[in-house]
Amino acid sequence: MRWALPLTLAVGAAILTGLTDRIRASVESPYPLFPTAGYAPLRASMDCSGLIVAGAGEIALEVPFKRGETISDVLSKLELDSAEAQALVDELAKYADLRRLRPRDRYAAIQEPGTGLRAFELTLDGVGRAAVELAPGGWKSEWRPFSRRRQVRRVKGTLEDSLEGALRTAGADPAVAYRMAEVLQWDLDFTRDLRQGDTFEVLYEVVYLDGDYHSLGEILALSYANRGTTLEAYRYGEGDTHGYYDAEGRPLRKMFLRSPMRYSRVTSRFSNRRFHPVLKRYRPHYGVDYGAPTGTPVRVTANGVVVSAGWSGGGGRTVKVRHPSGYVTWYLHLSKFAKSVRAGQRVRQGDVVGFVGSSGLATGSHLDYRVQKNGQWIDPLSLRSAPAEPVKREEMPSYLAERDRLRRALLGEGIYELPVDQRAEFTVAAVEDGGRPSGGS
Repeated sequence: MRWALPLTLAVGAAILTGLTDRIRASVESPYPLFPTAGYAPLRASMDCSGLIVAGAGEIALEVPFKRGETISDVLSKLELDSAEAQALVDELAKYADLRRLRPRDRYAAIQEPGTGLRAFELTLDGVGRAAVELAPGGWKSEWRPFSRRRQVRRVKGTLEDSLEGALRTAGADPAVAYRMAEVLQWDLDFTRDLRQGDTFEVLYEVVYLDGDYHSLGEILALSYANRGTTLEAYRYGEGDTHGYYDAEGRPLRKMFLRSPMRYSRVTSRFSNRRFHPVLKRYRPHYGVDYGAPTGTPVRVTANGVVVSAGWSGGGGRTVKVRHPSGYVTWYLHLSKFAKSVRAGQRVRQGDVVGFVGSSGLATGSHLDYRVQKNGQWIDPLSLRSAPAEPVKREEMPSYLAERDRLRRALLGEGIYELPVDQRAEFTVAAVEDGGRPSGGS
């Protein structure tokens, strides 16, 4: 037929264009390692404020409640409708006074793509665990009091292909990578800064319930050597007042996160003259593109107030957030907005404001992240911000003593002992290479 050849040529041209765009994106990316696995809702931590998802056979990460946070606050992050949320609350209320949750109480949620929440666990510290699972006919629950035991493990490794792979090779749960990303998120962009040959040492907790390995606890200390610089982090403080500090007592937390997503890949950088893949002409690109699958959660990078959440021409669904000191961040091409995001809403660093998509003028699923300073566009990858207040002078002796205890354990020179009031509850063991106990008490 006469139209067969033109149609074949058109299809071939479209395929070639797509391949060209992919090659250009790959070449432009500074990421030198094999690409990190794409976002998978069954294995990733969705945000640093506590929305946790895990797949069958995997260990869910337990997250403590923040001071003043309610079970309703947590369920709103899961985007349950009011009827589902109330049914889940009714099940949990059989076992716990939900008005008296404490920062040391923890929760974990398990979701599946397309089906929503599958299971939810509420752990009352030192008491027991309520497990609620979706079954035909509604939520089913059970209560189990437990003896809780915590071990301290040490793992060290070298990056060859990915951080998860290095942890697995060293004998640790690959999910430790997510905890490491949380601790270093202000200084190390895990989407572009990691390099082959990086080395790390991590001191972290694992939690056992009735003798069974249940979940990852907190990272206690961390050392990561990257491109000639060694980053150190030491946990200090109790409950919701704890934080991570460097060797000199300076906090790791800063005004801006290094990246709006935990695991993705930079596909296009800030430029005054970039070839637009849709418009087919050169024009400025005032942001950084992060390639990621549709539905990947997008985190706001600093505390602020939402300016707008709506359609913005070629940017598609866009969220704009105003921050102190004249900063405004933009999040473009979203597939949808987070349920509670609206103009005037206050958001905290790490809150999910939307989900990756390809709305507007976009050839594929990605986030275009932009930053303005006093109305002028600036390169997000060059953004640096001042840290929060350091450890108070009167607390420095206590901090330095704790740092030294953690550092010795991190280097394998001793066993880290938990505070006296926790020793009866927790068994402590330093573990070389993630799996073989070298001692305990």
